[in-house]
Amino acid sequence: MARSADPRPLAIALMGPTASGKTALALDWAQRLDGEIVSVDSALIYRGLDIGAAKPSAAEQARVPHHLIDVREPWQPYSAAEFAQDARRALDAIAARGRLPILAGGTGLYFHALLRGLAPMPEADAAVRAQLAEEASRRGWGALHAELARVDPEAAARVHATDAQRIQRALEVFRLSGRPISQWRREALNAPRLPYRVLKLALAPAERATLHARIERRFDQMLADGFLDEVRRLRALPALAAHPGPLDLPAIRAVGYRQAWEYLDGAGSADEFRARGIYATRQLAKRQLTWLRGQLDLRWFDPLRDAVELERTLGLFAGARLVGRGSAA
Repeated sequence: MARSADPRPLAIALMGPTASGKTALALDWAQRLDGEIVSVDSALIYRGLDIGAAKPSAAEQARVPHHLIDVREPWQPYSAAEFAQDARRALDAIAARGRLPILAGGTGLYFHALLRGLAPMPEADAAVRAQLAEEASRRGWGALHAELARVDPEAAARVHATDAQRIQRALEVFRLSGRPISQWRREALNAPRLPYRVLKLALAPAERATLHARIERRFDQMLADGFLDEVRRLRALPALAAHPGPLDLPAIRAVGYRQAWEYLDGAGSADEFRARGIYATRQLAKRQLTWLRGQLDLRWFDPLRDAVELERTLGLFAGARLVGRGSAA
């Protein structure tokens, strides 16, 4: 694994489904390796999404420098292309300081945009998005998914009929360019790769029941920590209170937040809200695992069973940085 002749700077990509333990491991490794963490999470970019997004605490962020956290307001757009640009700048700055970048998160599209590149497809257009949102309010996202299936069957096959964000983006690209988003993505295969030697790791419990139990415990802890009060504060923000369709915003569509917002609108009981939130989080984890299984250059580890092998892998890749810290295996 260690190739000393390779002149590229090192980086670690720590991927995995939600609640798999990425945050704790990234913090531990960053401290031991003189590293800094670059968040690869589409919810952590938003200010005010703290408890429900499992954002690293102020104390954790004080222990290790973090990047790409709290960079947008919840009503502001942020694309995968913007993430790739911002993350590349962060990586280059970290490497220039002689420190090790650790990419940690579960947003596959962000990882793909940074590590493999994106085709220069059309940027977001507020007018087209507003038109699509209006059509969805009249016809439903299922009808728009059917439209996507007609103009871009390849993209529609990868997108669930209820995934409003991806349906909207695919149709937006088609209406702006006249070309399917799947065609743009194929062109991205020739995009320049990130000039780093990256150790790509997937962290996931081997047993699905273990992950489900972790998700349930974490959701209950979020409720105990005041998650609903956090969503009430978001609802009170003037820009969100005045927004005609807050549930169409990517920030509010984040897992847990959408269910909490609907509950505070009067949808169902507290127990039903909890069940919907846990179910939505499990579905997110399922989608994340599906994406991860499609990445052929990943090394998989169960954080509970494979601690020794995980440590050995880290030592082979970045052992020189562990010298003097007493942790290399």
